[in-house]
Amino acid sequence: MSDRYEIRLAGSGGQGVILAAVILGEAAVLHEGLAAVQSQSYGPEARGGSSKSEVVISKGSIDYPKATALDLQVILTQKSCDEYVKDSKPGSVVIIDDFFIEEIPDVDADVFHLPIVRTAREKIGKEIVVNMVALGAAAGALEKKGIMKPESIRKAILARVPKGTEELNGRAFDEGYALVK
Repeated sequence: MSDRYEIRLAGSGGQGVILAAVILGEAAVLHEGLAAVQSQSYGPEARGGSSKSEVVISKGSIDYPKATALDLQVILTQKSCDEYVKDSKPGSVVIIDDFFIEEIPDVDADVFHLPIVRTAREKIGKEIVVNMVALGAAAGALEKKGIMKPESIRKAILARVPKGTEELNGRAFDEGYALVK
């Protein structure tokens, strides 16, 4: 890992991208011994408006908390894809949902067009866990780059989700991870 690794999760309000980024940051700090900072931005709508959250991870101190050249993006809507995909660093990884994103971006990155929403709906049976499926896919990409272990993210998920939902969220994470493996 270089000194700095930048991640963005983007979609619409209600998809849980902010919680997913918080969990990534907690996994980095609590289970990997890394430094992390998380920021977020969302529209005034409670649900359906634009939403993005970023996590900067580093082995050392983080001198600037905002993402400037993204190493990994997980994008769940066409609007977010159109707006944010251009911020990807050359050679980065971009994971996009195949249900809401029909136009594959032309960017200098490894693009994975995955059934994130479909997996939450069809395999898990609850769209509310789309963020956990997305985290599983991100975990696969982070593992391949040698940034974080999937077990660290899974532990952070299980510590953060409401009591009684651990099995559901863990299964959603596992299904997302299998999409990238």
